Amino acid sequence: MSSSTSQTTSQTASRSTPQSAAQAVGAANQFVSTYDEVTRVRLEDPSRIARLAAARRRRTVADTDGTMMVIAADHPARGALGVGIRPHAMESRRELLDRMREALAVPGVDGVLGTADILEDLLLLGALEDKIVFASMNRGGLQGSSWEIEDRFTAYDAAAIKQSGFDGGKMLTRIDLADDRTSFILEASANAVTDLARHELIAMVEPFMSSRPGGGKIVNDLSPEAVIKSIHIAQGLGATSAYTWLKLPAVDDMERVMDATTLPTLILGGDPANDDPDTLRATWKRALDRPNVRGLVVGRTLLYPADDDVTAAVTASVDMLR
Repeated sequence: MSSSTSQTTSQTASRSTPQSAAQAVGAANQFVSTYDEVTRVRLEDPSRIARLAAARRRRTVADTDGTMMVIAADHPARGALGVGIRPHAMESRRELLDRMREALAVPGVDGVLGTADILEDLLLLGALEDKIVFASMNRGGLQGSSWEIEDRFTAYDAAAIKQSGFDGGKMLTRIDLADDRTSFILEASANAVTDLARHELIAMVEPFMSSRPGGGKIVNDLSPEAVIKSIHIAQGLGATSAYTWLKLPAVDDMERVMDATTLPTLILGGDPANDDPDTLRATWKRALDRPNVRGLVVGRTLLYPADDDVTAAVTASVDMLR
């Protein structure tokens, strides 16, 4: 593990409290096995969610081998339900949870990224045991909305992440120099970075230089120059960068791109419309060759592969990562 990651994760690890055998048994007895039971608990015993979070068997980034495989499922909360050519792929919550549970059960998968609704369903089902958990924070920039660039913080805040015993928060930070509302998201992201650091939680910032060509939908600039610019803007956000990580796309010239930062970085999944998983994994592998790249955060590409074999897609990516 790199020294920069070690410094961050040693502090993160100190937050983990050993769980007694009695606590572990008690938590296991409160898990449910069906989605009907998830609904019943939410109706009759909603405080069970907090009890399970407090008793959850935890691991931290310090417990990994220096690289991480994290499964992401925070797209639906932004109204993004499509995967590639399937516009409604993620509309069934039960199917999404089935796929999430299958992915998280693959050996070598370290953790998950999601919003409260998904993370709490997984918690009730016992799927977050021994996992690193990142909480998604800003989901207010609904896909296709006129205000999409002004991605308001409508999900987790730092205090809730800390109370849940999770490891950090992730924020999407798109930067459109032609849109005055960009200043809001920069300020909001900076405040979130500072607040997470006060709670000794990782701030995972996902920056893009973005625009609306012809006034249409938001397009992210994936040129090396644009990604480098976004890195420099993102890593300067907040009153401290001690707990800041980056979440970046794998683009051309990653050696030059990653030379722009000393921060630990995770690579995002890429375009789920790409039907050539071998090419996509090769792109990830080139990025992972950089010493400050510490793993992958992948969602739809692995949860909804073209052949619908989630276990095979996740296993191949874990094997490549390790």
